[in-house]
Amino acid sequence: MPLISRPQVQKLATLSGHRDCVYALAGAAEEDRFFSAGTDGMVAVWSIDDLTRDGELVARVENSVYALHYLPERGLLVLGHNFQGVQAIALAERKLVHSTALPPVAIFDVAYSAPRQRLYVALGNGVLAVLRATDFALEKLISLSEKSLRCLALHEERGELAVGGSDTAVRILDADSLAVKYTLTGHSNSVFTAAYSPDGQQLLTAGRDAHLRTWAVGGNYAEVGSIVAHMFTINHLLFSPDGLLLATCSMDKSIKVWEAETGRLLRVVDKARHAGHGTSVNKLFWSGRQNRLVSCSDDRSLAVWQLTMSSEQ
Repeated sequence: MPLISRPQVQKLATLSGHRDCVYALAGAAEEDRFFSAGTDGMVAVWSIDDLTRDGELVARVENSVYALHYLPERGLLVLGHNFQGVQAIALAERKLVHSTALPPVAIFDVAYSAPRQRLYVALGNGVLAVLRATDFALEKLISLSEKSLRCLALHEERGELAVGGSDTAVRILDADSLAVKYTLTGHSNSVFTAAYSPDGQQLLTAGRDAHLRTWAVGGNYAEVGSIVAHMFTINHLLFSPDGLLLATCSMDKSIKVWEAETGRLLRVVDKARHAGHGTSVNKLFWSGRQNRLVSCSDDRSLAVWQLTMSSEQ
């Protein structure tokens, strides 16, 4: 099969307006708009197609927002509002429509299962909160660790939820019963990010140990690969909408683009080569409309990158 050639990467825009570190991005790959939030408590919406437009304020909250989750079919943006719980904004009216109090701690990630009509929320006290998605009522609080839960990934077909934490473990839960099915112990430090491959056959995890690890989903989650992917903490990993590429971003100020199937490094995006971020890159969003990648950073800005692909035999 054709190998993927190294993509050309062009910085299209720097988006400014946030007053502090930006930690969260969300959106739907096929839509024009995407959302950002961070330490300043401001939640903004941007256009991926018209980068000359300023961001618009969707909401302003009193504490940091580390987690955003967009529900396009319901027109809702879900905020993990630190120390205040989960809040849902109706985007058409820019109005708060649901608010669920949770233990007063940081909220690091939110995952949504449409078939189960559930929201899963990773909390800084090691608790997984499970909310009923229809009305955002709290169903359960499950204590999984004495340290923070940092990331979530759903495998809908298998009915499994991967939960990565600061205790170095990745727990695979039954998404319905919430029983722990597997505990993965390959990492040597906090696990900050997890994602299932588009074909569902692999789970990828990364975090403070700077290793990108691969687990065989159908092989009882045996570890099948590990590479030192960055110099410092890996904050986020994300597959492209077409499933061909993988992007990682790091505290080392860089973004790396990989061939998803082989793990081959294709491109390093950083300040020296591409006028990238000057501080930690915290989160990524990948738009499928024009193959544009959005990054956000401790430097208070967002950057929009155009990836241009070609194939070689």
